[in-house]
Amino acid sequence: MAKKTKDDTPIGPTGRPYQGFPIPAPLKAHGPARIIALCNQKGGVGKTTTSINLAAAFAEYGRKVLAVDFDPQGALSAGLGIPTHEIPTVYDLLLDTKRDVHEAIVHTHVEGLDLIPANIDLSAAEVHLVNEVARETILSRVLRQVAGEYDVILIDCQPSLGLLTVNALTAAHGVLIPLECEFFALRGVALLIETIDKVRDRLNPSITLDGLLATMYDARTLHSREVLERVVEAFGDDVLETVIGRTVKFPDASVSGVPITEFAPEHPAAQAYLRLARELVARGAVA
Repeated sequence: MAKKTKDDTPIGPTGRPYQGFPIPAPLKAHGPARIIALCNQKGGVGKTTTSINLAAAFAEYGRKVLAVDFDPQGALSAGLGIPTHEIPTVYDLLLDTKRDVHEAIVHTHVEGLDLIPANIDLSAAEVHLVNEVARETILSRVLRQVAGEYDVILIDCQPSLGLLTVNALTAAHGVLIPLECEFFALRGVALLIETIDKVRDRLNPSITLDGLLATMYDARTLHSREVLERVVEAFGDDVLETVIGRTVKFPDASVSGVPITEFAPEHPAAQAYLRLARELVARGAVA
């Protein structure tokens, strides 16, 4: 049975009282977009799953969303059912900054959600960009062309702290860190925060930490509960109240090429991502 405060408010997994985040009010106009990089140098922590489902949740609340696949594995594109062969990708935009960004934007089957896809070609980008002037700002210059058309742009970063990730952090207004509730995932967060601080100091003074998102949480295991407790102790209110549980529905939805909010809309995982979208709006991370 869930713990409660004296006034009968349920206590959430983070040890804080659950707040009821309101459904966001409709927007009268779209743009300019707030750019959020989903970043963690450790793989398998839920970055792509969160990018797909958070983007779909924002779209469900009437926001115009652009998802940017910035991982050579192209998992975000695949998870939205977009084939990436023989079409312009983010790689083409990085290497040819005179190219019209709209050539690479794909409309997904989710209303209000567009995608800039990626494929394995992106793995060569760091080699090609290393001698470019202001190489850390190339993605920023690309996204600037379309920022006025969207309310939020989500960048799904690759699991590394290389030049591509630095580009994403330089372009972003905020960073969302998905963090698996597992000990080894916790160890790398300090290094990531240090990288964000360096980018803030040298390249992007306005970047903020929008929050740490606990993912793959299993309340039945002591390990999950202890890791989440330590994260809250270390980062306090930077840890989002919404927690994403572990479920087989995520890979099932990915295979189907649709967000979980569409694949199983009543499932607790789908409701969690809708709640996450409401929380980020309530925190002011998105309009």
